[in-house]
Amino acid sequence: MSARIFRPAKTAMQSGKAATRRWRLEFRADAARHPDPLMGWTSLADTQSQVKLEFDTREEAVAYAKKHGIDAKVFEPRERPMKIKAYADNFAYNRVV
Repeated sequence: MSARIFRPAKTAMQSGKAATRRWRLEFRADAARHPDPLMGWTSLADTQSQVKLEFDTREEAVAYAKKHGIDAKVFEPRERPMKIKAYADNFAYNRVV
């Protein structure tokens, strides 16, 4: 059973970063997806891939994985540089276009 530990990135549909502060542990699918013969949807026999656990810190997620014998790989988040801007700069006379 393998998993990955990461902090989710913000989606394009949101402007804030509130949903990106917690660390998430997601299990990887061990088997390939197969189409359901009745409905045609793709499905998995393994229900572990549906489990998503959230933790406040990276250390809590790693400790949980070690305690339960889960082979987890940690992905560090990439931080974007913050550009400090003022709304008034849009109307400045010497504005760089």
